[in-house]
Amino acid sequence: MGEITNVMEYEAIAKEKLPKMVFDYYASGAEDQWTLQENRNAFSRILFRPRILIDVSKIDMNTTVLGFKISMPIMIAPTAMQKMAHPEGEYATARAASAAGTIMTLSSWSTSSVEEVASTGPGIRFFQLYVYKDRNVVAQLVRRAERAGFKAIALTVDTPRLGRREADIKNRFTLPPFLTLKNFQGLDLGKMDEDVKWLQTITKLPILVKGVLTAEDARIAVQAGAAGIIVSNHGARQLDYVPATIMALEEVVKATQGRIPVFLDGGVRRGTDVFKALALGASGIFIGRPVVYSLAAEGEKGVRRVLEMLREEFELAMALSGCRSLKEITRDHIVTEWDASLPRPVPRL
Repeated sequence: MGEITNVMEYEAIAKEKLPKMVFDYYASGAEDQWTLQENRNAFSRILFRPRILIDVSKIDMNTTVLGFKISMPIMIAPTAMQKMAHPEGEYATARAASAAGTIMTLSSWSTSSVEEVASTGPGIRFFQLYVYKDRNVVAQLVRRAERAGFKAIALTVDTPRLGRREADIKNRFTLPPFLTLKNFQGLDLGKMDEDVKWLQTITKLPILVKGVLTAEDARIAVQAGAAGIIVSNHGARQLDYVPATIMALEEVVKATQGRIPVFLDGGVRRGTDVFKALALGASGIFIGRPVVYSLAAEGEKGVRRVLEMLREEFELAMALSGCRSLKEITRDHIVTEWDASLPRPVPRL
């Protein structure tokens, strides 16, 4: 099958390698999977307006997230149960993220504990959290994450209940017997503002609110004291027929009025996707499924390769658009389908 040349190619390899139940768990979206398709398709409704008469011999992709320096605005989203994909699971992902100089978010439904992930060596890591009925459990998880050197909490707020993923129902999905969820208890519907405020009473770690798609919720997150927002539809696994995250991004960015950074996950497979998200106001993006697919295919090496390919593609998109640093990426570097209705100001010579 020759050399892997893009992120998408790992999906077919993962499908071949993994048991059907496992691949379907990673791959599927809710119900009709309309949003799953749309997360990808929506990127193709954004085109570039490249600026060419610019010296792009030096490109700087460095950025900071919550004050932490990283090598590029491409980070790893929390994905559950990575040892189903590869025996090294979250260990391999942590090492790959660290090698790439970027942030890994560990799922609270991980098959490796916060302590185990910390033991892989240095790295900037965030811990994803659901709010459980038992706040005692949450407090214990947060303490453990803090002690293990995790730097932030990504609080997932779009999961009062799990979405309907029909492949999992058909396959009667269960965690393979030799694996355990290393940090786990039953879910509970919380109110975002109360949960964020309560979390702030038990931890000094900054809190990213993950799963926001509207201006209204963006304002609530800002008022509750969130350190940032992740525009996410949970990989299209919760409510079907919500918009693609790239379509919801600008509304959320405008609502935050620059008070806190906004990130995006969902459907990012190309460096051009990263550029488009930044042009629409995101401070960075997170990748989910490409991590588990590449992990299944080639373990740590696969995850490293995905991060490298996205980095190289993003750097090329910047160069060909005439952007030498992230701050040079502006809304004027893209045109979207929904711009067509607005007359563009013609610059006077």
